[in-house]
Amino acid sequence: MSTLGGALLGKPGTQANIGSDAPVLPKDISARSWIVADAESGDVLASHNAHWRLAPASTLKMLFADTLLPKFNKDEKHKVLTSDMEGIGAGSSMVGIKEDETYTVHDLWLGVFLRSGNDAVHVLSAMNNGVKQTVADMNAHAEELQALDTNVVSPDGYDAKGQVSSAYDLTLFARSGLQKKDFREYCSTVRAKFPGETKKSKKGKKTRESFEIQNTNRLLTGDSGLDPYQGIAGVKNGNTTNAGATFTGVAERDGRVLLVTVMHPEKNEHNQVYKETAALLDWGFKASGKVEPVGELVPPKGAEASGEPADADAQSGATASPSATASGKAVAAGASGGASGVGTALGITGGVLVLVAGGGFLVNRRWPSRRKKAEEETEASA
Repeated sequence: MSTLGGALLGKPGTQANIGSDAPVLPKDISARSWIVADAESGDVLASHNAHWRLAPASTLKMLFADTLLPKFNKDEKHKVLTSDMEGIGAGSSMVGIKEDETYTVHDLWLGVFLRSGNDAVHVLSAMNNGVKQTVADMNAHAEELQALDTNVVSPDGYDAKGQVSSAYDLTLFARSGLQKKDFREYCSTVRAKFPGETKKSKKGKKTRESFEIQNTNRLLTGDSGLDPYQGIAGVKNGNTTNAGATFTGVAERDGRVLLVTVMHPEKNEHNQVYKETAALLDWGFKASGKVEPVGELVPPKGAEASGEPADADAQSGATASPSATASGKAVAAGASGGASGVGTALGITGGVLVLVAGGGFLVNRRWPSRRKKAEEETEASA
């Protein structure tokens, strides 16, 4: 395995520097690979086969979104062509896009994030000059993020020969995506209205109603026998025959923002990937400040070169929806949104995310420069 981010991250098995006053790692974690990291500092608190290259399933859509979100204005409209829907894998998760219907980019991103719709991914890819171009763009962006375990073959995460990523890389994708305002909004949306099919009455009158879609992230919405996780704010789940269950989640408690990625739990119990993620998040919040990091999440190449990259929000092609920004009020998880029909776990006020379940949530929008980090380490050792 790669040693990017630290030598310990390249070693097989569980890596953790647990002191006498730190909590022990949770038992019965069956995932083949996982990582617990501080979203702001980039410190990896513990890991297990962090760089093991495995099938990512739909968690790869985080890279897809981080790559394509800046390319389109969310109000842009697109009429779906038959060719847009070609190449979608059998048994794919779909949001319900219909040919010859017109959708906004905002609609399509809701389909990607909430329903993990491969149809929405393919339409957006068509708008980006096709699947081949989108795959090339994603691989180039992964390289820029130093996600070197990743090879993209299909932009939607559908099982494909040679398509791999790692818990480390998926965490990099989430961390990068969360620095975009739109990404934060979409990945935290609980439910929304999605345009349906245009129908014509006997008198020739056309009508088009909407239907409700709900996020498939069970730590955000809850499920039978599983409560929503306190402080959860996204990010993305996935499940395919080859990959099994995968998930990356971000949560905040008491000023700490943690990222956890879990890949391929070997236990085949209902919602196992979410249960193991929740257990690792619980451990991470208790262990923060009490364990020595085993590595770090590296910044993008551009950040390493300049130390002061541009604000990622400024690079995003669109802004948060009026329903999320105008009032500055957050909508509780599970609630239905206002006029736009969007319910979110986060309200965006002045660029800061306010988390209903557990106080303030803020992911640094500027990567910490190497120089600043070195100065802090020098001061700490003085």
